[in-house]
Amino acid sequence: MTDADALVDRVRDGELRLHELEEHADHDTAATARRRLLEDETDAGLETVGDYAFDAVEAESAIENMIGAAQVPMGVVGPVVVNDGGRGDDGADGDDANAGGAASGEYYLPLATTEGALLASVNRGLSVIRSAGGADARVTKSGMTRAPVFRVQGVAEAAETVEWVESNLESLREAAEETTSHGELLGVEPYVVGDSVYLRFAYDTKDAMGMNMATIATGKACEVVESETPADLVALSGNLCSDKKPAAINAVEGRGRSVTADVMIPGEIVEERLHTTAAAIAEANTRKNLIGSAKAGSLGFNAHAANVVGAAFLATGQDEAQVVEGANAITTMDVRPRDGAGDDEGGAESGSGDLYASVSLASLEVGTVGGGTKLPTQSEALEVLGLRGGGDPAGSNADALAEVIAVGALAGELSLLAALASRHLASAHEDLGR
Repeated sequence: MTDADALVDRVRDGELRLHELEEHADHDTAATARRRLLEDETDAGLETVGDYAFDAVEAESAIENMIGAAQVPMGVVGPVVVNDGGRGDDGADGDDANAGGAASGEYYLPLATTEGALLASVNRGLSVIRSAGGADARVTKSGMTRAPVFRVQGVAEAAETVEWVESNLESLREAAEETTSHGELLGVEPYVVGDSVYLRFAYDTKDAMGMNMATIATGKACEVVESETPADLVALSGNLCSDKKPAAINAVEGRGRSVTADVMIPGEIVEERLHTTAAAIAEANTRKNLIGSAKAGSLGFNAHAANVVGAAFLATGQDEAQVVEGANAITTMDVRPRDGAGDDEGGAESGSGDLYASVSLASLEVGTVGGGTKLPTQSEALEVLGLRGGGDPAGSNADALAEVIAVGALAGELSLLAALASRHLASAHEDLGR
């Protein structure tokens, strides 16, 4: 009898529970025992699930009751061309407002997905962006949030609590930052609803996505709030953060990294490569992504940003549930007059002008250290990007990852909207057989 078989017998006899197996065997043997038990109980075959390329102990911090791994096909798109943006039109060094983003140059972006035609579509958009000279991208705001909720007797105590918090930010910062060698408390925004007080803490978490960091730090700060105010902590997360749920506050205030990518595509490239016009794409975007989304009450005003965000998250080891916030994006498409041309000769009104395209992701929560980024395949994907581990300066790798994902999302938006505007969407799927 193997060690795994012995564990299975002990579980069946009620001596052990499934989550206790690692206390009595190595992690790989424990996973094998769970698979064998499930195979016997369900008649399922788990040979492929058990064929994984990492030592199970490496996944200990990422999962419990491990039985193996789910394999998702991974492909690559690119090159993703991101301009540094560090020079003005005259070639002189730009000022701080025009300084380059964290990403600069050409990147191959790994994407893991089961949706056929996605990578082909994104690659088409990237090819057009590359022909236009590349895209610009910037992280415009950064801060991971955690918002505990406190109970007070009424509005008077709520006001007293808020006043103390606003006057003692340094005390909260000192308590929070005791728990981390990297995170920095950026600020605390109070919200009052009747006898509930919410404090939305925001942190600079450097190259980590930072959710656990923010939670632990906020827990320590809450102890100070309780000791110095009449407020009693009800829950460390009061949903005003807001994590893994559609939320307007993240669309407005941001969470993780707020990042925008844009590109100007000459009209002739639109016509030659996308087989439509700038005006047709802009109209499709307005009627679909803006008006249609507003009528639906959507928080996302985009075509399918979640496709690229989700596939990039799976490939690079991000928290896949945070695709909910990551896809909280607005896509804009406008016709711009061609350089040196008036409206009568290639301007916006003629429909043959250049196309300005952008996507703004308000709450993209990514990191290049910690969590799933440490797993072998995800680590390799980050190596493909040249963004594995901590950056120099701290935070620059995660910023760059956010910017590259944003350009990938922009390419996906551009390609899909062009397919819709040219009425080629269905035929494209038919041609690819999926």
